[in-house]
Amino acid sequence: MKAMGQKLRSWRINRRSDKSLDELAHFCNKVVQGWINYYERFYKSGLYPLLRRINTYLVRWAKRKYERLRRHTKRAQHWLVRIARRQPTLFAHWRLARPDGWTMGAE
Repeated sequence: MKAMGQKLRSWRINRRSDKSLDELAHFCNKVVQGWINYYERFYKSGLYPLLRRINTYLVRWAKRKYERLRRHTKRAQHWLVRIARRQPTLFAHWRLARPDGWTMGAE
């Protein structure tokens, strides 16, 4: 988990405001899907905090990318929730942990 967290931090998702949301999804989906495939089977409960952290980075990215969200964390979270509801397969980790707090098996 520590190595995955370091890898996630090294991507600096929240600093990539030059990228679109689709480009970010394409950039990280392969690696995140690999983590999910392996750890979902053996240590699913340990995987959730890491997946939620990706959502946190995406909220920070949105705040940096869009001026209207700049100082509004809640508004950026709601924006990300709307995207996740409209395109639930955009990010691989949204299958297990969506930004609205929904997790697998708790609809």
